Amino acid sequence: MSRIERLKDEGTRSQVVVSGAVAGLVSRFCIAPLDVVKIRLQLQVHSLSDPLSCDGIKGPTYKGVFHTLTTIRRQEGIRALWKGNIPAELLYVCYGGCQFVAYRSISQLQAQSPVRLPPSAESFISGAAAGSVATTITYPLDLLRTRFAAQGTEKVYAGILAALRDIKEHEGVRGFFRGCSAANGQIIPYMGLFFSSYELFHQYIGGKTLPFSSGDAVAGVMASVFSKTAVFPLDLMRKRLQVQGPTRSRYIHSNIPEYRGVIRGLAQIVRREGLRGWYRGLTVSLLKTAPASAITMYVYERTLHLMMHDRQDHELWELYDPYHDESDD
Repeated sequence: MSRIERLKDEGTRSQVVVSGAVAGLVSRFCIAPLDVVKIRLQLQVHSLSDPLSCDGIKGPTYKGVFHTLTTIRRQEGIRALWKGNIPAELLYVCYGGCQFVAYRSISQLQAQSPVRLPPSAESFISGAAAGSVATTITYPLDLLRTRFAAQGTEKVYAGILAALRDIKEHEGVRGFFRGCSAANGQIIPYMGLFFSSYELFHQYIGGKTLPFSSGDAVAGVMASVFSKTAVFPLDLMRKRLQVQGPTRSRYIHSNIPEYRGVIRGLAQIVRREGLRGWYRGLTVSLLKTAPASAITMYVYERTLHLMMHDRQDHELWELYDPYHDESDD
């Protein structure tokens, strides 16, 4: 491959890792309070619309995004809106890097295959596989994020290290992967649908179609809303499984039922809370996921573009520098 041809690739592996990590970090910082609200609503099994479900409940009853935000701020302080932010930041950085590297690598493998699938199918496979790999690798951080966000004024864990020791001692290594099956059951169709729909939306509205390069962000929003709604019940089940174990009754919602498995858990929610129970927190989830995905894809595209642009400028300078000797390479 010539030096000019190398300028046409889609970024080196290190550039993809850095771009994905930066995108995850920025995205998490912007949507942290909405993430806490989403988790609290997903873990709430009682509702103001059903007074009987509130009997004997010690914890707060949330209703709506803004009510939950103000209730948390009033009862626990403004810092409570960033509970679990440290493991969440680590999660988003690691997940972003793993996800984009896996997506790029799997896409390149498919491109080298003698049998090619339609572009939408290849995007689905790459997205689903990348999401599964990244989810499994970073899952313990996701579990810690959920448990810290579910804490009320009573501290279940004093800190990250204390949580790690406590879970290892009382729940074993498997305790770090509670709900992982639901996570993969959710992330595979979610990421497959997200990347395939993102490629489709990006084809028509991405790039220079909209001003200020906002097409990438709009495509990310549309793709995330579509895919998140499709798999939301599995996301809710994942959150409720993550707080199972010996500390289940010590979180802000002390009446979280005991669930045994994804399918039986979903059926139990329908029996007790109705079909609407599968979609607790969907509104805030969409409010959170849409800007998070938009910010992620926008920052990723811009960061990768800037890094590649700097690299191209450097290589072009070397290529046309009369004092540059090719034998030095």
